[in-house]
Amino acid sequence: MKIYLDGKLVDEADAKVSVFDHGLLYGDGVFEGIRLYGGNIFRLEEHLERLEYSAKAILLPIPLSRAELSKATCETCRANGLTDAYIRLVVTRGVGDLGLAPWLCPKPSLFIIASKISLYPKEYYENGLAIVTVPTRRIGPAALPATIKSLNYLNNILAKIEAKQFGALEAIMLNDQGYVAECTADNVFIVHKGEILTPGASQGALKGITRSTIIDIAHELNIPLRETDMTRYDIWCADECFLSGTGAEVIPVVKLDGREIGAGKPGPVTQRVLASFRKRVLIEGTRI
Repeated sequence: MKIYLDGKLVDEADAKVSVFDHGLLYGDGVFEGIRLYGGNIFRLEEHLERLEYSAKAILLPIPLSRAELSKATCETCRANGLTDAYIRLVVTRGVGDLGLAPWLCPKPSLFIIASKISLYPKEYYENGLAIVTVPTRRIGPAALPATIKSLNYLNNILAKIEAKQFGALEAIMLNDQGYVAECTADNVFIVHKGEILTPGASQGALKGITRSTIIDIAHELNIPLRETDMTRYDIWCADECFLSGTGAEVIPVVKLDGREIGAGKPGPVTQRVLASFRKRVLIEGTRI
């Protein structure tokens, strides 16, 4: 495997960062997860824009322009002979000392990994997930805006561990007020009386690229969609539920906290959204 690292493609074994890199020491950096479908990088421009916004928010200069980032991402996919893949684009603060001071890190580091991913087995897309609500709360936007996709994912990792302890593959995370924020790696949607509902960024939800695609699809299919405050009760009593994310794509949820959602199987709105999403990924984006 070839990895793009600070301006050149290197073998996987030679793709190394310093133990003094602040991305490693403090989670000081940003990233994007991007998908390649049939030689088409899905919504690459939107991902690169979000990366730039995340970096700007933490005062982290990106060493490449957007055009250069796009070129490097495509080059990495081609170098690995990939037509379908998951791409991880990471910018770290770079090498510094053992103190927190980011101004002592003179040069950011950038690397791109393009490889395979299979987040959920196929049967879960057909039959749906059973998920749980975990005790670990989502970090509030007053502490760290959810729109910053940073390298510090310990909060989500703790929630993922708790999900596994409860025998689930994914979990709902609440915010400090008890409202649904998102899952450990996915955005949350429910269908109630013909309307699609989802938590807003103000409740701790990431403004996901797949999430924005779902919003576009809802408009295309003439299905009402709005952001709203959401509790576990709303999900328990929903007609349908599904999750979205770069890795997960669109996956139905049929049970939360032991309670069946709707008929206990993927619903018709979820299936329409998923079918539309699978068509879009092959035509929207950047050819490598």
